[in-house]
Amino acid sequence: MEDRADDAAGGSTVAVAVADAGIAPDAGAEALLRLQLAGGPVAPRRALLAAHGGDAAAALGAGLREWRRHGIAGEQLLALAKPDRAALVRGLAWLAQPRHRLLGCHDPDYPALLRRIASPPLVLAVAGDATLLWHPSVAVVGSRAPSAGGADNAFAFARAFAASGLAVASGMATGIDTAAHAGALAAGGATIAVLGCGPDVAYPRANAALHARIEAHGAIVSEHAPGTHAHASHFPSRNRIIAGLSLGTLVVEAALRSGALITARQAGDAGREVFALPGSIHNPKARGCHRLLRDGAALVESPNEVVQALAPVAEGLAGFLRTRLDAAGAGASAPAPGAQDDLSPADPDHQRLWQALGHDPTGMDALVSRTGLTAARLSSMLLLMELEGRVVSEHGRYARVRTRKAS
Repeated sequence: MEDRADDAAGGSTVAVAVADAGIAPDAGAEALLRLQLAGGPVAPRRALLAAHGGDAAAALGAGLREWRRHGIAGEQLLALAKPDRAALVRGLAWLAQPRHRLLGCHDPDYPALLRRIASPPLVLAVAGDATLLWHPSVAVVGSRAPSAGGADNAFAFARAFAASGLAVASGMATGIDTAAHAGALAAGGATIAVLGCGPDVAYPRANAALHARIEAHGAIVSEHAPGTHAHASHFPSRNRIIAGLSLGTLVVEAALRSGALITARQAGDAGREVFALPGSIHNPKARGCHRLLRDGAALVESPNEVVQALAPVAEGLAGFLRTRLDAAGAGASAPAPGAQDDLSPADPDHQRLWQALGHDPTGMDALVSRTGLTAARLSSMLLLMELEGRVVSEHGRYARVRTRKAS
């Protein structure tokens, strides 16, 4: 009873603050914002949200005892019960603006590719066109202080990717990131900026105009609440989102100790393609790319090589999205996972993989051994099967989704 009373008191205080600001928030969006603002470990909040079917308002209304039961404690519990009034009002004011929204990890519009990574964000704040998060994209990353040739390459490759129909994802940092976003915009294409601060914070300040252009013609994405300042610890985790949203990652120019190499590693860990441009042996900013090439990244010399390598998976993602949108437009539900379990594609490689998969989780090494296919080829096929709801992945192991037999 005391738990409920304390929670109600906190909620009442919040409601007064919001009303005083003249904001009429959606209950679900406000609850999701409060979960985001609570900070701290993600796992307890994810468990709480999952226990309530992804309904943030229900999770928030469950009360302190239920929150504790899912591992929310200490400062996180206090922050959830009594959120910072100024931060909440700022977040709700941001949400009240057109083309601003929060996507919880259980939202059907949460990007499918990002859901596959080891630690998908609990909440995404999106400014601009949120549908771009489902658009086939390629990440273009590299040094914050590139050579003139490196910046030119980033611009040219990004412009060519955008012209081919791929979105370009990057982190809006100075240098290669800025050139990549500018190249995509120059082609009239789509670009996605993933930030290490709140979606309303232009960082670095020199990119304030670029921030506004991307919000108008692309999408700004952050796992941080509006008003959150940039912090060094945010950028490595920001990089996993860039890699997770993209079909592949291109490193244009990077030193041996570079955030771009973190992005490339995270892309590889997620089963995505990694590409690198070679450079002069005398250029220290090319050494990171050369290390990636030694470690198995694909060497590319033209944008078309990247486009061709990503085309099969991009087509599969686009086809899955079309099916999903058609079903939603017709008022029908999407096919249940496993509904086509007994069907395998006509392609011999897909048939070989399907036979190699069992109902018990199987690692990539075993699948390579059973099929004779490369890990890169298997990753592409497994991604498509997962998007179709026929395969489930967990901690790098894959299994068929069980068919639900009619009773």
